[in-house]
Amino acid sequence: MTTDTSPEVTRELVRFARAIEFDSIPNVARTAAVHCLLDYVACALAGAREPLCDILVSEIVATEGCDAATLIGRRERATLGSAALFNGSAGHALDYDDTHGAMGGHPSVAVVPALLALAEAKGANGRDLLTALIAGFELQARLGRVIGDGHYAIGFHTTGTVGTFGAAAACARLLDLDEDAFCHALGLAGTQAAGLKSGFGTMAKPLHAGRAAATGLLSAQLASGGFVANPGVVETHQGFAATHAALEPSLEALERAEGRWTVCDTLFKYHAACYLTHASIETIADLKRDHGITPDAVKAIELEVNPGILGSCNILEPTTGLEGKFSLRATAAMSLLDIATHDPEIFTEATVQDPALVEIRDRVTVTPHEDCRSTAARVRIETATGVFEGERDMGVPAQDLDAQGKKLREKFDQLARPVVGAERAEALANAITNVAELDAAPNLMALTHPV
Repeated sequence: MTTDTSPEVTRELVRFARAIEFDSIPNVARTAAVHCLLDYVACALAGAREPLCDILVSEIVATEGCDAATLIGRRERATLGSAALFNGSAGHALDYDDTHGAMGGHPSVAVVPALLALAEAKGANGRDLLTALIAGFELQARLGRVIGDGHYAIGFHTTGTVGTFGAAAACARLLDLDEDAFCHALGLAGTQAAGLKSGFGTMAKPLHAGRAAATGLLSAQLASGGFVANPGVVETHQGFAATHAALEPSLEALERAEGRWTVCDTLFKYHAACYLTHASIETIADLKRDHGITPDAVKAIELEVNPGILGSCNILEPTTGLEGKFSLRATAAMSLLDIATHDPEIFTEATVQDPALVEIRDRVTVTPHEDCRSTAARVRIETATGVFEGERDMGVPAQDLDAQGKKLREKFDQLARPVVGAERAEALANAITNVAELDAAPNLMALTHPV
């Protein structure tokens, strides 16, 4: 079904993912994947209490009367598909979950909810779960490289699109689909993948993650039963690459990734806002600390950023806490005012509309510069006593995984304890940390119930 001249990108992606075996995965990649799982569960536990999750429960879960799968952080249960939908949406509700440069979006909130629902139903063990998780991560990162930055630039939210492929791949790997069925699973994922950046700052953005998880799971389940689709969906005429990125894909991007475990390149958030605001948040904090800058002394703040991020996080005058997460100006003001951006509960309507914050926000200008990386920011603060400049790039993965693990555990405790209590949070964190020794996924999911 592919054109005669197109390289079999879809099939090469599938062959790579199917070849991943637990024993072939280096410890560094296993550790990084455990970090992703730990961070995702923490974000989903806290996100499960958000209004959008209440709507999902009342309008969808409550109508089904099914108890097949766990809703993280809730007492209700649901069908596998609805659990993936809910858990994916919950994990992205606070916009506090991990991100990835090659994938161009948020990897865990698409892959993990789909995989956990399926693993719970199958009673899969931890080794198989971790292997499938890494297979899904690696495939979606490589697909992100194939598709390139143009896909995101024209308005697609990669978490919802590429993430659908990642979720399908993880589930297909857990189901041990043969090569052809795996290709059909990706074909089904590609024809349903969706998500627009115009939904940023609204409940639609976390829904993208939930739909990616649910659709990926559905695609793998259907392919397992013999459902067929275009097995060359990435490269075929009017396929995913052509329609979603206006390009003819090549194998070059896959060849460049050979020998690399891209799960190790995952970036984690320590501010509960769009990751593209983090460089300016951190730089302002650095300048305040190093030069003793006080808010009342600041005349103007200029943020130099890549023009490509303006469509994602440049809401000039946010009126809700959710919009504030996607406002370079508001988050810059929060940093200057020492407002705790690591606390997701601080992003409220009252915070972003506070006159003191608005006054500082309106002193911030955002200037696009092509030579600035999307994960970086250059900051210039003009005060009554002088001008201070600094810059940060938040796109560099951590090299010290032990230190990263400690930071993520602190974040986990902060988010999980209010939902499941200190004792269960401890047990849950330990179960995730030692997931490779887990006998069955239901044992892990049972620990995500609220107290």
